[in-house]
Amino acid sequence: MLSLANVVAFLLALVLSISIHEFSHALVADIQGDPTARYMGRLTLNPVAHFDPLGAIMILFSSISGLGFGWGKPVPVNPRHLRAGPRVGMGIVAAAGPLSNMLLAMLFAIPFRLHLPLPGLLSSLLNMVVWINISLAIFNLIPLFPLDGYSVLRGILATIRAAWAYRWTNILDSLQAQGPILLFLFIALEQFLPFSILGPPQRLLYRLIMGF
Repeated sequence: MLSLANVVAFLLALVLSISIHEFSHALVADIQGDPTARYMGRLTLNPVAHFDPLGAIMILFSSISGLGFGWGKPVPVNPRHLRAGPRVGMGIVAAAGPLSNMLLAMLFAIPFRLHLPLPGLLSSLLNMVVWINISLAIFNLIPLFPLDGYSVLRGILATIRAAWAYRWTNILDSLQAQGPILLFLFIALEQFLPFSILGPPQRLLYRLIMGF
C-alpha cells in the first residue's frame, strides 16, 4: 500500500503533468491560429484553470490504487481557425498533449541517464514523475473519444487519400458517441484482467527513457 507521502507526491506529479498536458494543447492551438483557449484563460500552467471535477476524482482514486491516470478540463478549440485544417489541425493539437508528457518524462529521466547520485526520496519522486508521464501519454493515445488518440488517428487518416482511410474515419465517427462507455469498459477490463494491456508499452518506454 502506498504511504501518505507517496500518495501526496503522486497527486502533485499528476497535477503537474496534466497541467502541462492541457497547456500544450492550448499553446499549439494558439500557434495554429485559434485564440479560443487563450481568450478563455487556458494558455497557462495554473492547475486551477485546467481543473475538471470528474478527472480530479479519478486522479485521487487512481493515485491510491497506484494506477495513475486522470484528466483535466478539455481545452476549447475551434477547428475552423486551425491553419492545418479542421481534422489535421485537431490531430496536431491533440498530439501535443501526449508529446508534452513524453518530453517531461525524458526531462526528469536525465539525472538517471547521467547516473547522478540522488537521495532516496528525490530519486523516488523523479522516478514517479517519469512513470506517470509515460502512463498518461500512452493512456491518452488510446483511439477512443474523448481521448487525444481519437483526434490524432482522425488527423492521420485525413492525410491518407485512400478508400480504407475514409472507411476507418467513418467507423471512428460512428463510435464517437459510445466512446466514453467504451473507455470505461476498457478501464474496467484493465482492472480485472490477469494481465495489463497498457503495461508492456509502458514498461518498454520506461526502459528506453530511463536507459535501464
